[in-house]
Amino acid sequence: MLGPDNVPPIIDESVVARHPALATFSAIVHSESANAPAILKMLAHAMRSFDRATAKYWCEWLEVGLENTPVRETWRELEKMVATYFPGRGTLFEETYLEGKAEGKAEGKAEGKAEGKAESILSVLEKRGIRVPAAVRDRITTCTDLDTLTLWFDRSLTATTADDLFVEH
Repeated sequence: MLGPDNVPPIIDESVVARHPALATFSAIVHSESANAPAILKMLAHAMRSFDRATAKYWCEWLEVGLENTPVRETWRELEKMVATYFPGRGTLFEETYLEGKAEGKAEGKAEGKAEGKAESILSVLEKRGIRVPAAVRDRITTCTDLDTLTLWFDRSLTATTADDLFVEH
């Protein structure tokens, strides 16, 4: 199990530049530490060296990973200029874009959240170099249960194969 006890906090901008996935994951697992705001500020500053698409991706990946932690709002202030890669997750860009669209919002939001979680799972597996067979891709993209998708997302961070998502522990 990965967590704050065995994942070091990344506090060096050069490490962020070389290992953005590790730095982002580290910020998530240390999101409840006293140093979390400083870690996020350093991470945001380091991401300025990325091309725009890369910076947007990792900024939003972090926002999604922070979910309901106390520092999520701190991060949202640091990422105000980021477009969305995770539809349905309620990110800052998405809230701004969707403002005023009240009709069908609840249904569309739930559907969007499921699609966003599925896309996040597939993206994490892809970034980690894990092959995703068509049957697994279909199972992920057709799932509408947010709790199941959240479980699969969590497992995607440490899985060694795509089938590891579905193994009961």
